[in-house]
Amino acid sequence: MTRTVGILIFDGIEVLDLGGPFEVLSVATRLAGRDGEAAPFQPVLIGATDAPAVGRGGFRVLPHATLDDHPPLDVLIVPGGVMDAPLADPHVRGWVRAQAARVEVLASICTGAFLIASERLLDGRRVTTHWEDQADLQAQFPALTVVPDVAWVDSGAVVTSGGISAGIDMTLHLVGRLHSRTLAERTARQMEFRWTDQGLIDGSTP
Repeated sequence: MTRTVGILIFDGIEVLDLGGPFEVLSVATRLAGRDGEAAPFQPVLIGATDAPAVGRGGFRVLPHATLDDHPPLDVLIVPGGVMDAPLADPHVRGWVRAQAARVEVLASICTGAFLIASERLLDGRRVTTHWEDQADLQAQFPALTVVPDVAWVDSGAVVTSGGISAGIDMTLHLVGRLHSRTLAERTARQMEFRWTDQGLIDGSTP
């Protein structure tokens, strides 16, 4: 089974929040192909429009698809960065809310948690975000519980991660969860990434 993984892109995106998970999914799929498997993951960059997204430091990236013409998603990853553009766009917010009801896993990296929290998708869950933003997330959205000092929190249908490089840890965890621990470990080794897998599986959330 190939899972289509949408990664939302927007102006102000943190570059590694995008590039890290994309690389994990790409490498995992390449390694699985060496073993004769069908591609386990198909990452798709999705923008509000087909214009380039301009990330931190002037990084520019083109979407593969838009909110209105992408293939059906199995997983949606919402990266972080400067969240002003997606938070101010009702089309983006409504799309995220609609996708949350359809996908197997909704994931956020860093301040991407603020976008999904704004749609009440984190209420009642234990979550995490970049250490610098944890107090703000908790204050703005008291119905969730922020967990410090972990790379990611997996509460089943929703997975959140800390900032920037923690998104790589989280995506490796998703590879292990959705495919196999062996492929996740091989992917980390191929990337020369020192994967510690220090996250929290929160079994208290349905």
